[in-house]
Amino acid sequence: MKETAKTTYTKAGLPPGTLIHVGKAHEQSSTITLVNYSHSTVSEININSIEEILPYSQDRDSITWVNIEGLQDVALIDAIGSRFNIHPLVLEDIVNTNQRPKFEDYDDYLFMVLKALLVDEDKFAVTYEQISLVVFKNVIFSFKEKRDDLFAPIKHRLANGKGRFRTLGADYLAYTIIDCIVDEYFQPQDQLDKLIEKIEDDLLVNPERRLLFMIQTIRRELVYLRRIISPMRELLAAVIRSESHLVDQKTGLYFRDVYDHTIRVIESQESYRELITGLLDIYLSSTSNRMNEIMKVLTIFAAIFIPLTFIAGIYGMNFVYMPELQWKWAYPALWIIFIGVAVALLIVFKKKKWL
Repeated sequence: MKETAKTTYTKAGLPPGTLIHVGKAHEQSSTITLVNYSHSTVSEININSIEEILPYSQDRDSITWVNIEGLQDVALIDAIGSRFNIHPLVLEDIVNTNQRPKFEDYDDYLFMVLKALLVDEDKFAVTYEQISLVVFKNVIFSFKEKRDDLFAPIKHRLANGKGRFRTLGADYLAYTIIDCIVDEYFQPQDQLDKLIEKIEDDLLVNPERRLLFMIQTIRRELVYLRRIISPMRELLAAVIRSESHLVDQKTGLYFRDVYDHTIRVIESQESYRELITGLLDIYLSSTSNRMNEIMKVLTIFAAIFIPLTFIAGIYGMNFVYMPELQWKWAYPALWIIFIGVAVALLIVFKKKKWL
């Protein structure tokens, strides 16, 4: 089925907090997965109603992670907001997938908007998915645009039961989700390194127009990447500065670590932008040099044929009394002159290193 998309103009004139899904309709229905874990146990189930979440959310000895995939069902999201007293503006931001990554600190919960990315392996094309987190003391909601395996490593770690994952709170689970998303930001780097190296080699040999198209494509995607990744630095800095009781001091150290990862990604993006600018300069220089070589060859040919054309023009005039016209060896002599002039000019050009 062809994906449809709604823009922010759809909400023009509506009051704040009106829930209308804005963005591509990746899923026609929402899927709810509940993961409940403690130090000793972990369970994962698919649920069909909000009422099934309530018994888990009231258990203070375990952490409940509710993952909603598909944002088309705004009634479901509105029901979650009503049950857990989530602000209408937060719900509005969840269903609007054009949001910028951000962090908001409420009294009873934390709200985060994140952007996960996926890079096409065949060509450098980046697609994005908005992920919203609502973090309570013992419950965390994650809202995703579509079904995928992005959180599979996190679920595997929970099922494995090694380390301190199960002993820490919902804030550590939020950190793990953010870390999983930020790790995906490193994915384009290996592909970019190979692609830029190949383009650079091809530019020096044959600066074709397809290479210019590839350079412009990478340049455009890097702009999109910067638009997505740069706000993550502000988001994580806000989390680190937050004095919310929902973020434990120990967990703050982990948020600092993922903040450092984000800085590394941003610095890498800046270096790639400089490399792309350099590739564009190489393309323009190579094209200019190639044009200069062509013009040099054409100029040399023109310089050789100018005196030959002059001689041919003289003997092409219709005068009756031209002494050479009656001479038996005039035609062969004229060819000798033509060849001699051409050879002499080529020797002069060679000595001047124009050839």
